[in-house]
Amino acid sequence: MKYVDDFRRRDLAQSLAEAIAREADKSRQYSIMEFCGGHTHAIFRYGVQDLVPANLRFVHGPGCPVCVLPIGRIDSAMELAEKHGVILATYGDMMRVPARKRRSLLKAKADGADIRMVYSTQDTLRIARDNPGREVVFFAIGFETTTPPTAVAIKQAQAEGLRNFSVYCNHVLTPAAMQQILDSPDDQETGGMAIDGFLGPSHVSTIIGTRPYAFVAETYRRPIVITGFEPLDVLQATLMVVRQLNEGRHQVENQYLRVVTEDGNRKAQRLVAEVFELRSDFEWRGLGAIPDSALKIRESFAAFDAEHRFALAKRQVADVKSCECPAILRGVKTPTDCKLFGKACTPESPMGACMVSSEGACAAYWTYRRSAEPTEGVAA
Repeated sequence: MKYVDDFRRRDLAQSLAEAIAREADKSRQYSIMEFCGGHTHAIFRYGVQDLVPANLRFVHGPGCPVCVLPIGRIDSAMELAEKHGVILATYGDMMRVPARKRRSLLKAKADGADIRMVYSTQDTLRIARDNPGREVVFFAIGFETTTPPTAVAIKQAQAEGLRNFSVYCNHVLTPAAMQQILDSPDDQETGGMAIDGFLGPSHVSTIIGTRPYAFVAETYRRPIVITGFEPLDVLQATLMVVRQLNEGRHQVENQYLRVVTEDGNRKAQRLVAEVFELRSDFEWRGLGAIPDSALKIRESFAAFDAEHRFALAKRQVADVKSCECPAILRGVKTPTDCKLFGKACTPESPMGACMVSSEGACAAYWTYRRSAEPTEGVAA
């Protein structure tokens, strides 16, 4: 644990906070989007927001794969279990996300559907081997980080001739969502959204590297710093963004050098490219349909594609009108702007995905602070 503790030292956090306060121009505002939901939780868990100057604001981005999945895709997953009678396996966060009429996979399971929580794709393969007379579908979600394990499972099933296994693919791509945000800076409901720079995602970048973010700096002239999850990571990366903005620079910088490289994990990239290809478009909760923003299973592996095997229809289902999760995912509202937050919507009775997921912004606000007012304290 000593290695982790080195990135949580109070004295170093205070020094970085003082450096940010010295260098932040008091005559301007800084709006920095932390794209990853893990960063949002780190910011509140360690009190990072309260260590930086009042004119520096962290904007919560759509970096929660459970949160950005639209309701229609969850409804289709329930259809697989209820109408087609498959064993549906998925990660734990997906179990409680409300879909149409506030039904969730957990409620469908309570009604008799065979829906199982798994910790890995290998768990799902094991279920398929143990139930040769049943169709087993893995409800695959996630950004670039969780895509390689899904590709491994599909190739493994093909090699074993495991014909009762298939994947309902919902893997989405981070850079495309960033571009969508940068292309749509104005929000009619709030009067606009200005993002000065980004804290780039950690785990995603271990797979794709830093190169795919070049467009953020070159085309949109925004600084982006790939950032680790610990409080010192976030503070150091914030200082790096502030310095770029003060100097009029817009570059891709890598604070997370101990894990992320320029080229990323090429073996994982080759594996993903072998099994998946781009979808022409994909609907994101809060962001709408984004071109080339998600993956689908290649024709050569179509036997393991649940959408083809069960002829799933494309569905569009509106979000709960009073739930602000879509606006929160766009970064134009915070959880405390939602009238349901902490009242009708709690972790025990969530109205939207942002309150369910371990990376959701509403879950972070609920867990670490329940009001919009700054709290006292420094990073542990």
